[in-house]
Amino acid sequence: MNERKASILVVDDDAAIRELLEEHLTRVGYEVITAGDGDQMRLQLGWAHVDLIVLDVMLPGDDGFTLCRQIREHSRVPIIMLTASSDETDRVVGLELGADDYLAKPFSARELQARVKALLRRASFSRSDNPRYVVFDRWRLDTLAHELIDENQQGTALSGADFALLQLFLNHPNEVLDRDTISDVTRGRESMPLDRVVDVAVSRLRQRLGDQGRNPRLIKTVRGAGYLLAATVTHVAE
Repeated sequence: MNERKASILVVDDDAAIRELLEEHLTRVGYEVITAGDGDQMRLQLGWAHVDLIVLDVMLPGDDGFTLCRQIREHSRVPIIMLTASSDETDRVVGLELGADDYLAKPFSARELQARVKALLRRASFSRSDNPRYVVFDRWRLDTLAHELIDENQQGTALSGADFALLQLFLNHPNEVLDRDTISDVTRGRESMPLDRVVDVAVSRLRQRLGDQGRNPRLIKTVRGAGYLLAATVTHVAE
């Protein structure tokens, strides 16, 4: 039996870009559907199974940030955002809204292909036969539902970026992880000078864990080296 091809939805108002990405991604083995704005995107999502979304920020009507937030209200499908701005603010906002990765225009089709492959592999790994729950401190992570559960059994859904970052820390408890390691695993690229996206991602995860303040208890900053999860971690099948 042939394995099902991963399906990618490309959302961009530039027809030339849609056609270019559709042609390239189809050639390397993906099923590709496209949309020119938010309304078309919602129609596509209403009938098609989608494994990953490539979402432009600058769209007519609802912009990419708005659409990303709407998607995250009901889905954890991986999202790569496209931005024409070199300002890191766009990247930070996108990640805070739940995007998993971003690419600044202009970019090469091969670079997008590499990002797509990495995100689909990460999503596949999270659905693999690893123990479903990871217990640490007063928290339990449901790796299947991508949900963080507190001691009162109250659950919080995690975006793809938050889930990947927390999973990285849980796989390496009490180890110092530098920025490049964090950036490579969570977004598939090395951090750039003055790029604060990793710091913002860590800060957002600390908020999820109630680990804020001048002296965080769980995710500690190791000055000049990176970050460390100070916790005992246990994996539980059910």
